Order: sequence, then structure tokens, then C-alpha cells
Amino acid sequence: MKVVIIKYNAGNIRSVLFALERIGVTAIVTDDHEEIRSADRVIFPGVGEASSAMKYLAERGLDKLICSLTQPVLGICLGMQLMCSHSEENDTKCLGIFAEKVRKFPDTPGFKIPQIGWNNIFQLKSSLFNDIPENSYMYFVHSYYVEMCDDATAVTDYIVQYSSAIRKDNFWAVQYHPEKSGDTGQKILENFIRMM
Repeated sequence: MKVVIIKYNAGNIRSVLFALERIGVTAIVTDDHEEIRSADRVIFPGVGEASSAMKYLAERGLDKLICSLTQPVLGICLGMQLMCSHSEENDTKCLGIFAEKVRKFPDTPGFKIPQIGWNNIFQLKSSLFNDIPENSYMYFVHSYYVEMCDDATAVTDYIVQYSSAIRKDNFWAVQYHPEKSGDTGQKILENFIRMM
């Protein structure tokens, strides 16, 4: 099986590579269109800022390429946010695979922004969560979130209730970092790789 991680200027790629290696998967890191198009699975990770990431993707034609993919694609953290229609982070037009908007957490006494650390996911629905118990804890680092929506396949509470995983057609996306979320996160990556 050919697994590709999309290389761009916001990738948190090394930890994703190591997590895949732990489940016996060797991935290719590339921005080559043919390599990405011919992959069995595509992972679109990200840490960083939305507008500069979108600019980089557009300059390389990766924005149109990602939207055209037909194999299973998994967005992680910023990758998930970039799959949405718009981000409040520097008023950024995103890929539009999902209609949802990305909002900034409101300043709220007693809560730190960004959310950094472990939080639970619930209302799990999709094959990504096979054998994952309700209320499993995952590792998050983010100041922006995807609002609640019909595409949600997992929900998390932090200041507000928001979509911590979404799915539409062949596109899956998660706000947390499965590659940093221990055995549970590893199982989610394995589910993505092994799904039919």
C-alpha cells in the first residue's frame, strides 16, 4: 500500500512518519502531484497559520489537487481547518471541501488559548473510530476550531462544543493529533490506513 504525506510549509511531518512506522507503514513525504494522485492513502497534516499555508498550497497547485483526490484523505489539525470553507485566522479562504467555518476560541476567564493538552472526544461515528471507546482522550494544540456541523464524526468541549472530527465522502479530518495521542491515536491512524 502506498501512503503519502503531503509536504508543505505547515507540516508536522516527522511525528506522523514515526507514528506510521509504529504500525508498520512506510510513508512517502512529497508535494509531487503524480505521487500524491497515485497514493492509496493521503495524509494532510499541519501545524501553523492558515493564510501562509493556503498561499503555499495555491502557489504549487496543491489546493486544486487535494480537492480532486478520490482516495481516502486524512486531514490533521491545521490540515482539517484548511479543508473547511473559511478560517477566521487572517480571514483566510480555505479549500472548501467541507462547508464549515473555522472560528477562534472566544477569550473566556479560566481557559487558556490555545487549548494545549488532553481532552476527550465523544459522539463518535465513522469507521475511523472502530474499537475506539466513547470519551477517549486525545492530544490537542489549537486556537481555532471547526464549528458544530452535520459532518461531525466526533465532538469535543473546550469553551464551546465543536467538531473535533469531520467526514465527507473520501475526506476525513481530525482536530487533535493522533500521532501524539498514544495507543488510541495510533489505532485511529491504523483504522484510516486499513479502511476499505
